[in-house]
Parts: sequence; structure tokens; C-alpha cells
Amino acid sequence: MKCWIIFAFFIYVCNGESCLNPVITPSTYTTNDAVISSESVFIVELSLSCANGVQSVALYADVNGRQFPVTRGQDVGKYQVSWSLPHKLAGSGTYQVKFFDEESYSALRKAQRNNEDVDTIKPLFSVNVDHRGAWSGPWVSTEVLAAVLGILIYYFAFSAKSTIQS
Repeated sequence: MKCWIIFAFFIYVCNGESCLNPVITPSTYTTNDAVISSESVFIVELSLSCANGVQSVALYADVNGRQFPVTRGQDVGKYQVSWSLPHKLAGSGTYQVKFFDEESYSALRKAQRNNEDVDTIKPLFSVNVDHRGAWSGPWVSTEVLAAVLGILIYYFAFSAKSTIQS
């Protein structure tokens, strides 16, 4: 009898509930300066609350066919996912981040392994990240501009001196 009670307890503990009617409050960040960074970084932070009161849901993110684990914050209902791309591959535009719970993530991975259509798997929710692209600096560096201005000033000064002396 004790074995059945322990077995039932483990089944109850291991049985994960899914989040019903998720309400999210997202916040996004993307790199906008390519001069000081080697890659474009994307960060999505969000607060999640479920209508059925489920807390600490395990989430996974999918961005353009690449999956990333979603980190839970110290506060209940806080999550974060981040990834990076080389600046040349991270063009400006809107990136859709699809979030999956454990059940739908398993279905997604199974569909990928079997080369099935992954668009049929519905995410728990999705967040759009607007990326304006990374600024790679001015077309002409300040050093080159200063050198050209110095040469021009020297040329005009030398020309003016030659004209005055003649």
C-alpha cells in the first residue's frame, strides 16, 4: 500500500500543468551599435501569468528555426531569453520569437527530427522583436577626416605664403 501511495505522489509531482490563457508583458533589447560589439545581441524579458495559476512554467524559445532555453528569473513569473548573430546576418526587421511549453516543445523537436511541417505546432505565445540594424560608424573615420583637413590647411597656407612672397 505504501508503494502505491509513493507512486501516486511521484506521478502527481511529475505531472506538469500547462499554462492556460497566458498574459505576458514583454520587454526587448537589441544591439544598435556595431562599432563597440562584435555581434548583434537580442534579449527578450517577459513577465508571465497564467489564468489557471500555474507558476514556474518551463519555456523554450524558437527564433527562425533555432531553439533556445528560456531562463527563469528569481521573481516568480519572470523569464528571459537571449541570442546573438553576426552583424551581417542580423539584418533590420522584425524577429518573431515563439515560446513553447514542454509539451509543445517536444512536439516541435519531434517534427524537426522527422522532417515534418513545424508550422502546424502552435506556440504558447509569441513576441515580436523589432531590430533596426546595427550602426557600423561613419563612412569616413575621424582620423582620415582630420588628416585630410590638415593637408588642406597646409596646402592653402603654403599657397598663400607663396602668393605673398612673389
